[in-house]
Formats: sequence, structure tokens, C-alpha cells
Amino acid sequence: MSARGELRAQVVLAAPLAAQQVGQVTMGLVDTALLGRFEPAAMAGAGLGNALLFALSCLGIGLVLGLDPVLAQSVGAGQPGRTRGQLGAGVALAVKLGLVFTVVLALVPLALRPLGVAPAVAAEAEVYLWARSLSVVPLLAQVAVRAFLQVHGRTAPLVWAAIIGNVINAILDWILIFGDQGLTDLGLPAIGLPPLGTLGAAVATSAVTIATLVIFVASARPIARRLPPTPVDRARDTRAIVRVGLPIGLTLFAEVAAFALAAVLAGRLGEVPAAAHQIALQLASVSFSLAIGIGGAAATRVGLAVGAGDQAGARRAALVALGLGGAVMATSATAFVLASTALAAAFTDRADVIATAATLIQIAAVFQLSDGAQAIASGALRGAGDTKASFVANLAGHYGVGLPIALVLGFAFDRGAPGLWWGLTAGLTGTAIALVGRLWWLTGRPIAPVDPAPDDRGVLL
Repeated sequence: MSARGELRAQVVLAAPLAAQQVGQVTMGLVDTALLGRFEPAAMAGAGLGNALLFALSCLGIGLVLGLDPVLAQSVGAGQPGRTRGQLGAGVALAVKLGLVFTVVLALVPLALRPLGVAPAVAAEAEVYLWARSLSVVPLLAQVAVRAFLQVHGRTAPLVWAAIIGNVINAILDWILIFGDQGLTDLGLPAIGLPPLGTLGAAVATSAVTIATLVIFVASARPIARRLPPTPVDRARDTRAIVRVGLPIGLTLFAEVAAFALAAVLAGRLGEVPAAAHQIALQLASVSFSLAIGIGGAAATRVGLAVGAGDQAGARRAALVALGLGGAVMATSATAFVLASTALAAAFTDRADVIATAATLIQIAAVFQLSDGAQAIASGALRGAGDTKASFVANLAGHYGVGLPIALVLGFAFDRGAPGLWWGLTAGLTGTAIALVGRLWWLTGRPIAPVDPAPDDRGVLL
């Protein structure tokens, strides 16, 4: 396949993945905006609860993401029938992990007050976490079924799920958060529904999570039925998924924890820096979602090439993904530079917050290419089955470079929030350089599949 053909294939695959990622971010923005109108403590509590939920879920999500290269390399090797059993192993793993994390999340609220969280915020976070804990199993199962859909080229359901999910979330948020007032605002009769606030937002998000899983499963079943029957070795498939997925989970957790620490540091600087930090981070997360979509496409395309034994194809897929991501992130960087003040003003009317946020948004423009490169290189390495490198690079980049520089600039040199963000920029840049270098080295030599198919005698090739 030519580079142009590879680019076309990646755009077709990446666009739906990016749309779903952006859809997730959009739902979070809607929740934040509506809860902010309802009560500040509700917004803060839901934000804290969601951060804790995501941080803990990252371990499970990463483990299930180990299914990506396993599926892609099976299809690339001309063994698509194996993906049905591998999907079953992935879903079973997701359910088991989901049940464990459900129990953990139900217990986390008990620690909030002893840790010194403000009582009003802790109360709202407790409600949010208890309601959202019921959606952890479908959340992890989504990851497995989505991987199956994308490796078989059925990505339209991802777009529809994002659109339908955002519509459902917005409507349910409005009604459940504000109760009868929300109904009458929509021209509907009051039914005696009390305003549920944080609980309403959590229920709405959980409902969307379940609805998304239903859409994914309904779309995946016809594909699974058409696949040729293939012997299933559930234990072997599970071992392959966990072997690849565990470093992914640790990587996600390390990255989320690093940005959570940055948020804590921004909070220590005062109300204005903390608010500005959240605004800039929300905007950066939108562009990062696009890079995540391209990284997901890279994982599939590289995995297909590795499965087919096409070393040149694996390198071509990786380089095309990096080029596509560079173009996308350069566009977002330009928008951040040219419209930083206008973007900040969309979130608040406080001049001091706008000024600080605009500065942070311009710094975010600087790390757009690095952020995109590290996300896409990590995805390509995942497709090749090399996930340990991403964990080591993220650990060194964020904790060995980024956070120490952020502390020095932000506090020792009294640069405040901009100092923190220059530290994050350094960490992301170091991570990107390490991962792109690793990717270039890896794709220059034969890559062994993560779960080689057995031959006709049942012997591993």
C-alpha cells in the first residue's frame, strides 16, 4: 500500500475514533456547565468524583486495551476467526475488572472526609461516585467491543454512539439536575420530580454508558456471526491481553496522576490560577482527543501490518499517523495562539481568570505537537505489542522531568501557573522524543506478534 493509501485508511479509521473521544469530552463539559448553574459545590463534587473515577478506571481500561494488538495482529495474519474468541476473553476480563473497581469506587467516598475534603464537596462527590460505580462494568466492556469493531472496519457505530450519547446526556442532565424546573423549561409538564443535582448528572452519564455499550454490542454481533469457527483458548487469549495491557494501564494511571498533581499544585497557588488551569486543561483535552483517535487508528494499522509480517507496512503506518497527527495538532496550536483570549472568555467573564487562562492556552499551543506525538507514538507501539516502553517513557517524562521543573518554576522561581505549564510542556516533550525514537527503532526490524496463531498441528508458529 502506498503512503497515500495508508493515509486514506487512517483518516477513515481515525475520524470515528476521534469523534467518540471528543464526544466524551463534550459530555463532561455539559455536566460541568449545568452543575455550575445548579450549585458550585455540586460542580466541584462531581469534578472530584469524576477525576477519581477516571484515575482508578484507567488501570482497567489499560488492561482491556491490550486487546487492540491481539485482535489486529490476528486479522493481519489472516486469522479473523480468532477475534471472536479473543473478544470473549476481553469482555470476560472487562467484567471481572469492572466488578473489582465497582467495589473499590463504592468504598472511596468513605475516605474523602478524613482526607480533609470540604464537607459540602465531599458529600456531592460521594453521591456521584456511588451512582457512577454501577457503570464501571459497561465502561470497560465498551473498550473491548470497540476494539473488535475498529479492527473489522465497523467504525460508524462509534460516531452514532457519540451523537446519540451526547443528546441523551444533555436531555437527561437538564431534566434530572433541575427536576420539574428542567421539564417546564423544555415545555413539558411538571411531574413532581425534585432537582437531583449531582445524582442526576451521575445517573445521566451512567445511562449513556449503558446505551453506548448496547449500540456497540448490537453492531458487533452480526460481525461475530459471520466469522469462521475457530478453536478458542480463553486462558491463552487472556494472558496475551493482560501481558500487553498491564503496562498500558500503568501508563494511563501515571499520566492521569501527573496531571492530577498539577491540578493540586495549581490549587495551592490560589483560586484564579486553579480556575485558569481547569479552563486551559479542558481546551487541551479536546485537541488531545483528536490525537487519541489517530493513535487508536495507528494501533490498528500497525497491528494489522505486524500480523501480516509486513515490517515496511508497520513503519509506513506509524509515520503516516505521526504526520497526520502533526497536521491536526499544528492546526489546534494555531487556534490556541490566535484565539487564546476568546477561548478563555467562553468559560468565564472574570478578567483576571481570562488573562491567566489565555497565557496557559498559549503555552498549551507550544506542547500541542509533543502531546500529539506522544499519544500517537504510544498507539503505534501498542499496535506492535510494545507497551512497556510507553510506561517507562511516561514515568521518566512526567515524574523525572515535567513535575520537578513545574515545581521549580512554579514555586521556587515564583512563576505561578505558567511555570507549572512550562514544566508539563517539558515532560510531554521528553516523553514524545523517547516514544518516537523507540517507534523508529522498533519498526526498523522484524516485530514478533504478541499472540502467534497455532499451525494446523496446534503448534505455535
